This record gives sequence, structure tokens and C-alpha cells, in this order.
Amino acid sequence: MFWTDRIGSEIEKHFDAVIKSGKPLVIRDEKTASGRVHVGSMRGVAIHGMIDEVLKEKGIFHKFLYEINDYDPMDGLPVYLDENKFREHMGKPLCNVPSPDAIATNYAEYFASEFMQVITDTGFYPEFYRSSELYKSGKYNEAIRLALDNADKIREIYKRISGSVRADDWLALSVVCEQCGKVGTTKARNWDGETVEYTCGDFVKWATGCGKQGRISPFDGRAKLPWKVEWAAKFKIIGVHVEGGGKDHSTKGGAREVADTIAREVFGVEPPFNIPYEFFQVGGKKMSSSKGAGSSSREIADLLPAELFRFLLIYKEPMKVLEFDPAGDTVPILFDNYDTYAKKYFGGVKDDFTRAFYLSHKPEDQGNITERHLPRFSTVAFISQMPHLDPVKEIEKLQEITLTDEDKKELLHRITYVQKWIAEFAPEEYKFEIKKEVPESAKNFSDIQKQALTLLVEFIEANQSIEGQAFHTKLHEIKESLQIEPKEFFSAIYLSILGKSSGPKAGWFLSVLDREFLIKRFKEVV
Repeated sequence: MFWTDRIGSEIEKHFDAVIKSGKPLVIRDEKTASGRVHVGSMRGVAIHGMIDEVLKEKGIFHKFLYEINDYDPMDGLPVYLDENKFREHMGKPLCNVPSPDAIATNYAEYFASEFMQVITDTGFYPEFYRSSELYKSGKYNEAIRLALDNADKIREIYKRISGSVRADDWLALSVVCEQCGKVGTTKARNWDGETVEYTCGDFVKWATGCGKQGRISPFDGRAKLPWKVEWAAKFKIIGVHVEGGGKDHSTKGGAREVADTIAREVFGVEPPFNIPYEFFQVGGKKMSSSKGAGSSSREIADLLPAELFRFLLIYKEPMKVLEFDPAGDTVPILFDNYDTYAKKYFGGVKDDFTRAFYLSHKPEDQGNITERHLPRFSTVAFISQMPHLDPVKEIEKLQEITLTDEDKKELLHRITYVQKWIAEFAPEEYKFEIKKEVPESAKNFSDIQKQALTLLVEFIEANQSIEGQAFHTKLHEIKESLQIEPKEFFSAIYLSILGKSSGPKAGWFLSVLDREFLIKRFKEVV
């Protein structure tokens, strides 16, 4: 059973009473809008989005909520922003920091809008909301009061679960300073049931306080909870039933266990059904949400067709690491894997692979998945770099088929994305350019390499038109007659034309090049 269906069934069984009561199950996920959102954050979106889709298939009443966390303090400055412009805002709630482009409502909305667009472009449709809305509307007031009334209990939970020790006067609260507007630079103490005393000072390395001291009511958006307590509070305020998180949060003594314990023992609610998931690694590195390192969700979403991006996000179990390197060979491999799953699906096979292929399409497209020819990525990569070739005619000749309108649409669709990948990320072995002059690398061939190329020229001269299969057969005849190593022979062909030692399938490669050019080039080389 594919993981989406297995987990969906577990949720259905776990919440049987809630479902029968007619109340909606609530699925929730979130992201802090502190900068361009890395593609790693899309894994959580996809996992929760898949559960949303599976529950819809089951006819289970539910909501899929996605929080844009815009009330956290600005505690880091992305490298792509002007430090001089934003340094003074460090420590303020993200929703109170000006937008980098002076067009968006605020800093958080500037980055959130791009990420929300990626989410919907990929075919996931949650109901978005902002954490600042909950605070300012008073939705957190009860949780804040409970957290302050139970400050001793929260300190004890931190120590018991994670070994973290808080000072005896520590309160689970950060006040928004009345003078400078910063929330990351304040310390609260001395809760009297209605107000807290606070100081705005230099308590963190990344922001400077203004020195203000005073007392303030912590309600209606004038303060916020620390994130582990806030996480637990969300379970209560929103009534969350299903919420997963990265595996680092779900370890023994980790943030999820702290939040779950606070939810039970302070807020009196049962924590949501958890779906721990592994990291999404780009170039072998875990994606974080800070400092602009790595690949953004927008960049990767633009690099791949939506169905391939969804496929990447969902085809592995949640607890399997997703490895992706746009500058490596993972994009061609991803297309090949997708095509393998597609072949089984169109062949009528019903298994986990074909379920993954089906779900890789947007919900609105799942009822109209048409069988079509899926040209090999590496083949499209070569054809798209040969301006003298007609892609449709070459695929038809190579595959010995006649492309339908749907096939042609798919081919052109792939060419668009292949060309983008080649231009921005592709390693050298996927880049092909016919050299106008004999490359330096082709001027020092061995005698046996020159003999092989001489025989090849004689074959070309003796035939006005040569198909790829005929070239293929002749190449192997020459190889056998001279007893030349395949690598030595084929590298001589590629080096003569491309200036590199490898290339597409040699027979087909030679068949698509101009006959006179080949004769001239190989004669120049030998």
C-alpha cells in the first residue's frame, strides 16, 4: 500500500469518533516567512497535501490549513538583502518589518507570497492564514494566560523532557516592546494575573534592545509565546488533528515531545497525529530556512514540470531522505524514474508505483491522464541543442513511430524544461556543441583510432543516406575488425565532433549530422 493510503487509513481509524461526529478533521502545517523559502519546506507541504487529497478521496470531512508564521522576530538577515537597510529592524516581528520591494504589505508577505504561489502551482490547496492574525485578534489570549499561570509547570517540562533549565523567574513569553517594537529583545517576569514586567535589552546576539522597562498586558498581540509553547498552543487554539514535522523535531527529548507534553499537561488537549519525515537534501546538504544557502522552492518548481515536482516530493516514503542536486544528474534520473512509473500505469498495472504516478498529477488533472509517448530526457537534451534538427521528426525516426498531437505537446513541454536545465544547471556531460573547427583534443589520436575513423569515412562516402541502425552496425564491425577498445573508438568520434569524450548513442548521433560535414571532419582528423 502506498504511504499516502496507509497513513490515510491510520488517520481514519484513529479519528473514527471525530469523523462520525460530523466535525471536520484539521490538517495543519506552517512556515516562518523569514526569507526565500527553500525547496526543503515543500516536503512538509506535500506530505500534508497528500493526506488532504486522500481524505477527500475517502469522503472524510476535513480542513487543510497552512500557517504563514509572520509573528516570529527577525533573527537573521539573508545574504541577498542590504544589511544597512534591515539591521535596525532585527528583533521586530516579521510582519512589522518593511518589505524589501516597498510593494508587499510587509517583509513576511514579500517572501510568503512567492512560497504560497509555489504551493498552489504544485497543486496543493490549503487555506492560508497568518500567525499575527491569531495574536492580534485575541485567539492566543487564553493560551497566554494558561502559559503564564503555569510557568513553573512549563519550566519543569522543559527540564524533564529536554534537559533544558530555565531560570526561576523565566516566563514563557516575549513582549513586544512599547518603545522600539521589538519582540526578540525582551524578557518578561513577574506575572500578576493581568500584566507582566519586562525589560528590552541586549539579550541576544542578533538584535539590540532599546533599554525600555515597564509593565504591559500580554494580550491581543502585545506579546508572543516561545515556539515550543506556541506550537502546543496552536494544537489547542486551532484544534489540530494531523500535523507532521521534520524528524529532528520528533527525536527523544526534541521539540515535538516538549510541545506534546505542554499540550497535554498545560493546555489540556491531545496532540495531533504525527507524521515524522526525513530531510530534503540539495547537493547533499539539509535544507534550512536561513541565510539564502541552497535552492529556493521557486527555483526548483520552475525547473521541473509540476507533475515531476510533485513526483519528486511524494514518490518516496516520508522517512526516506530526498536527495536532489540540480547541478548533477538527478534531474535526468528523476525523469527516467517518472517514465518507468508511467509505463506501468499506462500498461494497466496497479501497485505503489502506479499510485505514485497517478498522485503526481494535480487533483484537477487526475481524471484526465492520457497515454502519451514520453521521450527519454537524455535524447531530448541532445536534440534540443541541435538547432538544425526538427525534434518531432527526429523522435519519430528514432522511435519509429508517428507522434500524436498529445505526444508532440509532451515533447515540446519537455524541451522547454530541458533547455532551462541545460542553461542553468546541467553538468558538462549533458552539454553538446558541434565544434566549427577540429578540437585540440582530436589532434593526437593513436594509429588505431585513425584507422577506425578512416574506415568510418569510407563507409560514409560509399552511402548517400545512412540510418542510425546502419551506423550502429558498421561501428561494431569496425570495432571487431580492428579489435579496438570500444571506449577508444567511440571517444575518438565524440572528440572529433564535440571536443569531449562522450555523447549520445553513436549510431543515431552520426545519423543526424550532415554527411559532408562528417566526411570533411574525419578526414581532417586522420
